[in-house]
Amino acid sequence: MKNNKYMDIYNFLKELIVNKKIKPGEKIPSESQLTKKFNVSRNTVRRAITMLINEGLVNSIHGKGVFILENSSPSFSIGGLQSFEEASKKNNLKYKTIIHSFEIIKTDKNLAKKTTFPLNTKLYKIKRIRNIDNENIILDVNYFNYEIIKGLNKIIAKKSIYDYVENNLKLNIAGAKKVLSVEKIEACEKNLLDLDNNELVAIIKNFVYLDNGVLFEYTESKHRYDKFSFTSYVRRI
Repeated sequence: MKNNKYMDIYNFLKELIVNKKIKPGEKIPSESQLTKKFNVSRNTVRRAITMLINEGLVNSIHGKGVFILENSSPSFSIGGLQSFEEASKKNNLKYKTIIHSFEIIKTDKNLAKKTTFPLNTKLYKIKRIRNIDNENIILDVNYFNYEIIKGLNKIIAKKSIYDYVENNLKLNIAGAKKVLSVEKIEACEKNLLDLDNNELVAIIKNFVYLDNGVLFEYTESKHRYDKFSFTSYVRRI
């Protein structure tokens, strides 16, 4: 099984940063050092570093190295692509996933337009409630291509679907297009989150692709407004 070496590198570097073992303005170990230490390719190292860049923890300067940023702190970021389980673990959160519904459907005209899956595509539709510190604050409405993500079930969905895709199905997740909006939650979903009488939620719409360019997932991740923050780091080139 694939053991996600990039996450080992990411966690190693994250610990160095959070515990101030490398100070702002200083460089992290070089790509060569990391490839030797973890016995991986440069692409694996770069994947871990990209995660740190997306969180605003480091900045990569061509020809000079990767530097720790001032006042960096751990947080959720919509700039990266990670599972809820990965994000929760790295932020040391008390979390659990509740499967509200799990069904197999086909796209009609409206769903095909929203998800960009072709008409009559067979999909898994899954609603997962994300509970953090004993509050239901995120609702993920997932649509996965049935013909690509074979064998998906409730047990897998309660853990990590991305782990299943990468380690069991041996598929490579390349990236995602993300759209952020604030909308009124649907009436049928209102009672699934602890909203405190506020019907507005922040929604991240994810179109996720394999490395061959094929769309395999469309997800709407609906966040309670007061528990959501946008974190991203951008560079001026």
